[in-house]
Amino acid sequence: MEAFQVCCFINNGSYEDCCLKYVRRVKKTAVRMVTSYRRQETDGGCNIHAIVFTMKRGRLFCADPREKWVNELMLKVETKKSKKQMKALKKLKG
Repeated sequence: MEAFQVCCFINNGSYEDCCLKYVRRVKKTAVRMVTSYRRQETDGGCNIHAIVFTMKRGRLFCADPREKWVNELMLKVETKKSKKQMKALKKLKG
């Protein structure tokens, strides 16, 4: 995985985590370790739109939401989440 950058800075007395640039690609092993994501909008002190992916051990990386692979990874994360929820429901019922 290429280097990524998330920066904290003070804005009117509060801290914000902002992506400053995007990774261009990630290795397949890193893709498998992604557990969730959030959207970063351009408000406050954050000056780029980004998708911030979280990996199993809490590492973060920022990606361009216009990239095809980013949208595919977001869909993959959502699919994993739904499968886990379905399994949990089956356990409760059965």
